[in-house]
Parts: sequence; structure tokens; C-alpha cells
Amino acid sequence: MTGKLRTGKLSRLLLARRGGASWHWTDVASYAYLALGVLLMFGPVAWLALSSFKTPAALLEFPPSLLPMAQSEVSVQGYPQPLPLFRVTMEDGSVRELAQVRRVGIVAQMVDPKEPGQTIRVPADRRTPVRHMALAVENYTDPLTQFDFLRFLRNSLVVTVVATIITLVINSMAAYALSIYEFRGKSLAMLGVIGTLMIPITIILAPVYLVVTKLGFVDSLWAVILPGAATPTGVFLLRQYMLTIPRDLIEAARMDKASEWRIYARIVMPLSMPALAVLAIFSVMWRWNEFLWPLAVLTKTEVHTLPIALNAFQGELQTQWHYLLAMTVVTLLPVALVFAFLQRFITSGIANTGMK
Repeated sequence: MTGKLRTGKLSRLLLARRGGASWHWTDVASYAYLALGVLLMFGPVAWLALSSFKTPAALLEFPPSLLPMAQSEVSVQGYPQPLPLFRVTMEDGSVRELAQVRRVGIVAQMVDPKEPGQTIRVPADRRTPVRHMALAVENYTDPLTQFDFLRFLRNSLVVTVVATIITLVINSMAAYALSIYEFRGKSLAMLGVIGTLMIPITIILAPVYLVVTKLGFVDSLWAVILPGAATPTGVFLLRQYMLTIPRDLIEAARMDKASEWRIYARIVMPLSMPALAVLAIFSVMWRWNEFLWPLAVLTKTEVHTLPIALNAFQGELQTQWHYLLAMTVVTLLPVALVFAFLQRFITSGIANTGMK
């Protein structure tokens, strides 16, 4: 019964239109606009997922095919290797399926798999490959087993989880002080936090690298986790949200002899969950996709993260596109899961922070 109610609500939502029984032109325009938006946003993702199952030869085909297709092959008596199968238009107009032995210029030497004793010469433009849908699962299994990609996945998970936790704690503490307390220089401190947003990372890359080197964190995951623990974006977002918390709650807790740490942990943090969820999504995206800084401080292969590992598939003379596309899909899955789990907090979190 519940399933039927949900199906009915979903159908009414998908078929919703302006008042009246007949369709208005704005209804058609709205659905066309939404369909175009869905195609533009999810079309490349669908192409990426489907192409990740293609073989290297299928990726180089022109015109490209949407689905992962492969050349059909057949075992022919007298030939040690399977031969590619083609659909050939003969001179009398009939169509036969023949196996190609070799191609010399514009002429292909073909044999009938049922009668391999006779060789048939066919113009190359009269043959069409016989294809079937085939999933190249080895695009996923080979990197995960032969290239130790699971190690890189584990490194990225450690960096992302630990860095996100530290970012939430440090930024929430700074935002709590800038939103709840009143002290001299508060506006100047907030102006300094916002001002750091205008400083590009390339300017501070060398000084931060020197600090990390002095601390002995090079070739350690802490070199990626700690430098970006406090982010001005996170401080500003949480501070704007905490300003909406009623001061009466905090004053009442102080009158009940609650410590500042207790107020921060038991009142402010639970009420700031929407903003914390938004910051968690941002932090996961930043850390998971970060490339320049890990490339500078992580030189040993065993501590590489996923973006650096993906870059290893790109060489000066050749790019292993089948592995690159498959592992790109793997790197997208954790971020997509985090977004799907926390997306309900995004609207309320950003709306109440005053961010545009």
C-alpha cells in the first residue's frame, strides 16, 4: 500500500503542470528545459561509465559508439587464433558472414567458417564488422590487482576522512568564537579570514612546502592532511550559520553553569548540523580531488593518492584510456555517495548561511 502511494505521488510530480486539464506551452517548455539540463549534467557521466567498459580498440573507433561493443571472433579450422567476423555483401547482392584472414590494401582475404578450404577475396568497403556488446571488466580488475590501486584508494580515504574531521573541528571552533563571543578586533579578525580567500594556493605553495619539510612530514600523509585543516570558506560558512542560533539558548546554558566547551559541544554543534554537513561535502570534494599539493609533497609511490595514481596512466607517448576511465569511475563513487547521503542538508545549510 505504501509503495502504491509513493508511486502515485511520484507520477503526479512527474506529470505536474499548470492549472487546467490541457497542457500549456509553458509545461512543454519546462519539461524540455529540464530534460536538456539532465542531459547536459548526466550525459558526460553516463558516457564515462559506459566507456570505462570498452576495450582500447573500441575507444579509438570513429565514429564512436555509446555502448561498449566488441568485434565478434570465430574459431576456424586450420587457423591457430580466432579470426574477426564480418558481414560481407557479395557481388550477387547476397549477404554472408565470413572470417577475415588478412587485409592487403583495399582487398580482404576471407574464409567461410563452415568451409575454410576456400579463400574469398572481397573489397574492404563491402564488409561490415559483426559486433556484440561486451564489457571489458579487466579495465577495473587489472588496476586494482596489478597496479596496487587499492593502496592508493586507501590513502585517499585516510586523507579525506581524517582531514574532514580535523577541518570540521577547527573551523567550528573558530566560527564559534567569531559568532558567539564579543571581543576587541573581532571584525578585523573576520576581515582577515575572508581576505585569505583572495590568496591563490600557488603563492603560498613554496612557504608551506618549506614548513612541511622542516617538520619532517614530506612523503607522509600528514603533509596532505594538516596544511589545509583550517579553511576560510569553512570558517565563514559556519560563522554565518551560528549567527542565526538564538543567544537566549547560550545565555540559559551559562546560567545553568554549563562550561563553554559544553555549550559548544551540546548546543552549538547539534544546531549547526546542516552547515557542518555542507562543509563536510566541500571538504570531501577538496581533499578527494586535490592534485597539485599531494604531487609536491608525496614522492614515494606507496603514499600516492588517487589523483596522482590516475596521472600515472598518462605517458608522454601513450595514454591508457581504458584504465584511466575505469579508475575515474572508481574515484567518483565515494564522492557521489557522500553527496547522496548529505544532500538534504545542502539547501537549508547554504540558505541559512547567507551564501550566494
